[in-house]
Amino acid sequence: MNIQTSTSNGQSVMRLNGRFDFNSHKVFRESYQKLLDDSSVKSIAMDLSQVEYLDSSALGMLLQLKEKADSSNKVLKLQNCSQLAKDVLAIANFDKLFEIT
Repeated sequence: MNIQTSTSNGQSVMRLNGRFDFNSHKVFRESYQKLLDDSSVKSIAMDLSQVEYLDSSALGMLLQLKEKADSSNKVLKLQNCSQLAKDVLAIANFDKLFEIT
């Protein structure tokens, strides 16, 4: 999986591209940790429009990021979800935990 990150006016966007699974754990964690450590970042949006596969380990990584974002007083939302991502997130009831746009 590739991740592109951009930040503007305290809002960061992480654009995920490819398979979001256990093999993505290290690159995912490294990408979001930089944003959590940046005090100028107030919100993080995960752009899932180019995610072609999402499994249970990816759901766990999203939950872990949400916990860390909450403890850092940063807003986390999921946006531009591919149809596959929407389906998996709906089955897992993530719409009750995340702002999904």
